Amino acid sequence: MTITQPDLSVFETVESEVRSYCRGWPTIFDRAQGSHMYDEDGHTYLDFFAGAGTLNYGHNNPVLKRALLDYLERDGVVHGLDMSTSAKRAFLEAFQEKILQPRGMNHKVMFPGPTGTNAVEAALKLARKVKERESIVSFTNAFHGMSLGSLAVTGNAFKRAGAGIPLVHGTPMPFDDYLGGTTDDFVWFERLLEDQGSGLNKPAAVIVETVQGEGGINVARAEWLRDLSDLCQRHDMLLIVDDIQMGCGRTGAFFSFEEAGIKPDIITLSKSIGGYGMPLALTLFKPELDIWEPGEHNGTFRGNNPAFVTATAAFETYWTDSQMEKQTLSRGEQVEAVLRAISEEHSEDVADFRGRGLVWGLEFHDKDRADAVAKRCFELGLLIETSGPESEVVKLLPALTITAEELDEGLRVLARAVRETA
Repeated sequence: MTITQPDLSVFETVESEVRSYCRGWPTIFDRAQGSHMYDEDGHTYLDFFAGAGTLNYGHNNPVLKRALLDYLERDGVVHGLDMSTSAKRAFLEAFQEKILQPRGMNHKVMFPGPTGTNAVEAALKLARKVKERESIVSFTNAFHGMSLGSLAVTGNAFKRAGAGIPLVHGTPMPFDDYLGGTTDDFVWFERLLEDQGSGLNKPAAVIVETVQGEGGINVARAEWLRDLSDLCQRHDMLLIVDDIQMGCGRTGAFFSFEEAGIKPDIITLSKSIGGYGMPLALTLFKPELDIWEPGEHNGTFRGNNPAFVTATAAFETYWTDSQMEKQTLSRGEQVEAVLRAISEEHSEDVADFRGRGLVWGLEFHDKDRADAVAKRCFELGLLIETSGPESEVVKLLPALTITAEELDEGLRVLARAVRETA
């Protein structure tokens, strides 16, 4: 595919240097549908990025778009703070009926600010309020957001450095297999909890991702998550699962922790919970933790009613049965087979491949190789990003609604890009 150089001058002169994704994809996107994006020059790109996991149901999903247009055309409330609206009522009823009740969950639903880091901040704040303790335990290579509280439980040194002030009250522990199996799980963590001389303030909570997306597609084993849940219960710590990128069906089940059979005290959701790419975030917690005073934690954009509308349509379209989960797991097997073949063909270059459902990573020994592969993929018409502490992992995050044929096409492009950057 020949790509003409677009005029990016206004972005380069007016927009801040902080912009990032656009640097790897030097074109101007104009429209999108399903698993494809189109730039102003008419070039087509297959999307294996999906808005960093925001677009699990694809771009401009027609069912969700119809629901949104109908709502807007009848002058439905767009911005409602935390007022009671018909759109919010329909969302809460659908979420309870389609998501919570079938899973035996009775978690309360809190609408914090509209982004993932807002959901995390609310979770941390509530855990500290409930337990009357300050310390939070997180894990190596974790990513939980860019606001100060979330950064304090994030592992990436580059992102942490942007805070400009000390990040306190967070303590990192080794994630699953961080030590390569050289020590038993949680032996260090539990020893610190039990030793009065360890210097570890008793934590209010532990926050964890079941699959670390930004950290390099590090997949926690189900038994590791169960052991963590047991540890939290034994030591009177709340368990927070950050499901912002891995929830809403990304790993198969609606919640990524379902496979492990655990029941987190607090859950954070954002990205694809709104279904259509509009900002929406939820903090879920067990009823006994709901000790907030009215207005104690609020935010102007908690009432994004159009997002309630599209989220409700997504629940009713994709989560009334197990078909979406089965399809995601099937597509995941398709990805795994190709990544295994790439790994075998390039055994000297590929360090590992790993994932669950429709989130996968291909790690290279050469830390610069992943960037080169992603750049070549863009030139070949595939949008794909990198992750990991040194961007050493090519990260596959296609829409859950992608067809088997589209997925195969993108995987062929990836395989070609790996060959051509060798």
